[in-house]
This record gives sequence, C-alpha cells and structure tokens, in this order.
Amino acid sequence: MSTKRITSEKFEEAEEQIKKLQIPYEYDTKEYPIEVLLFKFRSSDPESSTIIIPNYQREFIWSDYMKSKYIESLLLGVPIQPLVAAILDEDGTLELIGGTQRLRTIEAFVEDEFKLTKLKKLTTLNNLYYSDFPSAIKNKFKLINIRLHVVNEKADLSIRQDIFERINTTGEPANPSEIRKGSFSGKFYAFIIECAKKELFNKLCPITQNAKKRGEAEELILRFFTYSDRGTDNKEKGRRIVDDYIVEQNERGFDQNAKKKEFEQMLSFVDKYFEIGFRKTLTSNATPRVRFEAISLGVHFALKAKPDLVPTYMDWLDSKEFDDVTTSDSSGNKGRLTDRVSFVRDCLLNKIKQNELTYEKS
Repeated sequence: MSTKRITSEKFEEAEEQIKKLQIPYEYDTKEYPIEVLLFKFRSSDPESSTIIIPNYQREFIWSDYMKSKYIESLLLGVPIQPLVAAILDEDGTLELIGGTQRLRTIEAFVEDEFKLTKLKKLTTLNNLYYSDFPSAIKNKFKLINIRLHVVNEKADLSIRQDIFERINTTGEPANPSEIRKGSFSGKFYAFIIECAKKELFNKLCPITQNAKKRGEAEELILRFFTYSDRGTDNKEKGRRIVDDYIVEQNERGFDQNAKKKEFEQMLSFVDKYFEIGFRKTLTSNATPRVRFEAISLGVHFALKAKPDLVPTYMDWLDSKEFDDVTTSDSSGNKGRLTDRVSFVRDCLLNKIKQNELTYEKS
C-alpha cells in the first residue's frame, strides 16, 4: 500500500484539474443505420460529406480478410466498438477520430470493392460481393445500427489528435496467442495449457514472465503440434493454420496420449543431446520462436524417421548454416520454416555431413 500523503490543497488542485480537462471530452452517443452513415460519409466526395476523415488518420490498411471478418460480425449482430467523431463546425460536420477502417470497410463493401473471403461462420457468403446478395439481405444490412460517440465542439485539433492516440494506443495490442487464450476453449486447448506447465519444457525453453502472461508458451507448443501434424509446407498462413488446427482438434477429437508421448519424446531428446536446450546462449532468458520451431520440429521429424536415433555430431548448432536459417525473419513463414526444420532433421540424421558445414565461430 502506498505511504504517500496528499494535502487537502493538492487534492483540491487535482480535482479542479480533472474537472477542467474533462470538459472537452464530453460526448453524446448516437446510433445511425448503415444507410444513413453512408449518406453522411462519401470518401470519393468529401465536399458533400458531413463525416470526414482527418489527415492525421491512417490510410486504409485492412486486408480483405480483416474487412470480411468485420462485415461478418455486423451480419451476425456481434457487439462492435462504437465509432468516435468530433463536431468540427456550426454546420455539424463530424471529423472521424476512431473507426475509420470500419467505416471505410462498410463503404467499400457496399460499393463492391471486395468480396467476402474466408468467413468462418457465414460460409455460404464466401466469395460473394455485396451486389450478389438478395435484396432482403441488402436491406437488412443497411438497417444495421452503428453506434457513434460524438465529442462536442469544444474539442480542438490537439484534443482530437489526443483522443485518436488514446483510442489506438491504449494498452498493448493483443497478439495472436493472447487472442487464442481468450477465444478458444475445449479439451485440446486445455491439453496445451497442461503441456506448458511441464517442468522439463520450462527447464529447456526459458520464457520471460511478460511473454508467459501473453501466452507465448502455449503459442510455441501449438505451433509444434500444428506443424508436426500438418507439415511445414502448408499453404495457409501461420496464424490461420494454428487457429484452424485448434478448432479441428476440438471438433474431431484427438488422441491425447499419443500427442503427449510425441511431445515428451521430443523434450527428452532435446534434454539429452542439446546442452542448453532451446536457448541461443547459456544465459538466455528467452527462446526465439524460430529456434524453437527449428529444433522441436526437426527433432520430431528425425525421430519419426529413426526412433532410436543417436546423433553423429551436434556442433552443427554452431554452424553458419544453422545461424542463417534461424535468423528471425518471420516465424511461420512457410518457406523459411521448411528450410530450418529440414536442416535440423537432416543434420540429426547425418544426411548433412559435418564437413559440409561452415564454422565461423571457432
């Protein structure tokens, strides 16, 4: 508990400051049907628009996948974060502070600028443009209400920019592993959590406390099972293949004993033959994803090929070639992933000979 004391004068000063600075942030909450919002916002004709996008806002950066997911959420009635705007002038022109990607997505969809793709729920709508919809669905879509927080006219440019920054930077953005922790449940993800608690895993694979809180341990183990089952040449991108794999395992069921055995065999082999486990150096307190993927999957596939494997040599870990394939380009990049996993597997199986490698660190 804090031992600091605040005088009554300081408290009154703080209270007055809060009241003073709260004034520009007063806002009203309104709801508009999509049809009305689109009438007020025309990106191609800003002169006639009563909702405009300021210069300090970001460009339209959402991918078709992200745009499709947002449209799907609207159609499903998922609660959506409100748009935020500020009154600019006496005519009631609104400057959009938060939600430009969402409003632009709605406009782009209605104008047939992209087709829906990779929808997980409304699969019958995949590959359809808005113009492909029957009139009934089009009309219902345009009647969907979007909430809008409208900050009053006391908010000047600096205040509007401050609100924009706070909306877009409050908290650290959730990474895929955090989203999975909050979104997925079921027996398979529960199994992953149990694997992450294993003493041997934590001994071999150091992870910082902050990374653990964000689900890094579970992420590493999920990647191990995903790519050990599906291979490293899968055409899907890293995040989607992992998400799809979790859903598949939960829905179809999985052999927990078999997976547990595979995981433990891999860990035991690493413990026996890799002096510092998955670490890059003896004093490392974190494990790079690319290194974990290379070693864990390389060991797994080598043991698949030769269950009684005893490595001929292990100093390939210090080779220039291993360093090259485990540079942090992008974990899950399918070409690089295949290269590094194959390299580890082939070194362990002695398909890549010791004298074929370069040792610059000697």
